[in-house]
Amino acid sequence: MYTISNNSKYEIVIKNSKFITLLYKITDVSKVDYILDNVRKEYPNATHYCYGYIIDNYKKTSDDKEPTGTAGIPILKVLENNQLNYILAIVVRYFGGIKLGANGLIRAYSKSVSNALKENNLKELINGLNIEITFDWNNIKQIDYLLQNIKINHKNFDNTITYNINIPTSFLDTIIKYKINYKIIKNIYIEK
Repeated sequence: MYTISNNSKYEIVIKNSKFITLLYKITDVSKVDYILDNVRKEYPNATHYCYGYIIDNYKKTSDDKEPTGTAGIPILKVLENNQLNYILAIVVRYFGGIKLGANGLIRAYSKSVSNALKENNLKELINGLNIEITFDWNNIKQIDYLLQNIKINHKNFDNTITYNINIPTSFLDTIIKYKINYKIIKNIYIEK
């Protein structure tokens, strides 16, 4: 499984219609509407804002007034065929006056997303865990040293210290070895 290395933009013109593919690295479904609203503001005169996304087990598409199945599903199929996760692909279309027909639209949306992916570096994802660890203040230096290459999502300092972290599944053995109190929040994928 893979994800994109960064957000990117790709433009292509097919029979006078301009297709602008915007790729977003995204881990939270609740941010999709916010991104779509911003895209609509950035391209206010576009004819269509079609999209597909895969975030963990959540998949969704939109044809945005294109004929059913001619935009969102082709976008999603390209993402699936490339084994992608944590990605939102939005294709903004400016209609150029020439109708493409159902097959032409499917090809156009697929080609636009495929080409955009070719210009973006993909990163491999591995199985991981989102966990919380809790430890005493006197262990903070040892824990910070142990986690020097681990992403810390959130820190809470109280009577004890709690970190929310994303780790490769294999790193759980280290947490157990050092007798660190932990709670598994959820299974995730993380970049290799």
